[in-house]
Amino acid sequence: MSATPPPYTEDVKVKVSASDEVVDTPELAVAVEDVRPHRPQIEWHSPKAFVDSSWRRFASLWTRRFVLSLLAGQVVSLCITCTNVTTTELVMRNWSLPTTQTFFLYFSLFIIYTPYTIYQYGFGGWFRMLYRDGWKYIILAACDVEGNFLVVKAYQYTNLLSCMLLDAWAIPTCMFFSWVYMRPKYHWTQVLGILICIGGLGLLVASDQITDKDYPALSKGKGDAFMIIGASLYGFTNATEEFFVRRSPLYEVVGQLGMWGTIINGIQAASLEHKDMRHANWSGENIGLLVAYTASMFILYTVAPLLYRLASSTYYNLSLLSSDFYGLLFGLFLFHYSPYWLYFPAFAVVILGLVVYFWHSTPEEQGHININPPAYVTRRGERAAAGESAA
Repeated sequence: MSATPPPYTEDVKVKVSASDEVVDTPELAVAVEDVRPHRPQIEWHSPKAFVDSSWRRFASLWTRRFVLSLLAGQVVSLCITCTNVTTTELVMRNWSLPTTQTFFLYFSLFIIYTPYTIYQYGFGGWFRMLYRDGWKYIILAACDVEGNFLVVKAYQYTNLLSCMLLDAWAIPTCMFFSWVYMRPKYHWTQVLGILICIGGLGLLVASDQITDKDYPALSKGKGDAFMIIGASLYGFTNATEEFFVRRSPLYEVVGQLGMWGTIINGIQAASLEHKDMRHANWSGENIGLLVAYTASMFILYTVAPLLYRLASSTYYNLSLLSSDFYGLLFGLFLFHYSPYWLYFPAFAVVILGLVVYFWHSTPEEQGHININPPAYVTRRGERAAAGESAA
């Protein structure tokens, strides 16, 4: 990892308030002020003081940054649900090419974000970035591609209960790598919030078990191993991408993820699914489902790094636990599911856990943000300014 260059300050407009901040930069960054807001203290000397101070603490949670984090978390959760629904529809139509399916996602990220990176850095700067920092993005993209692949394969071998429980392994993995990269200080209330969110997941699992939505495992040991490895890769890539987008422009990170993901995923799809591609049903309806899947994933991969900046990658993983509730809403209309009552308290418990996660520590305290282009790159605005001064 290259050394962090001096802070870039051109074209940055900072809107400051006592409780929150938003920075409008060319890369849509959210930055942290030097003065961070703090939660009001809880007073214990009388019942009235305790109630009043608790209310002040609760009211202090609802800064613009926290509300944006909460909304962004539900957007990515809804996107995950859309991808699950479209994938289910494709499988029901006998179209099952999981690696080929995600190729279109990485390609769309590549063709949108990479040209903008070249526009900002110039071809020379972009090639220098590839030469010096391309290796770290190759690792990020490879882990992301293989994480997606292994989780999809896990569903083919193990049962639904194992998948739901083992997928939560991404949360402690993400926390560990976040600690390795950024040394966040986790307060006990954050651990409590995580446990509450996992309790909501437990209610969802219990609901699926009671309503007998599970299916038999083809090879439980093999499927569980795939899910654990896949969830570990998810946690690693989430924390690693958070580390990158807190220091580099979003378009650089996402563009590189898309470019190397396209290459790695394309090679893997050609190796594993080249025969099935020829026999797959490429009907108009299936192509429409692929477009919907790709659009949902594109939104997710764009909003997720912004959520990493607003809150953290751990908070992102916790937000995804509410996706089963949105899956129920889709199922009511598309698959005529009968809702079981536990789904509704489960969703409420997950949201409660997300609020408790920031009960003591503010979103601003989750990590420092210092977004800079590489020190060896001259961005478009800087090149224009240099040209004017030379003239």
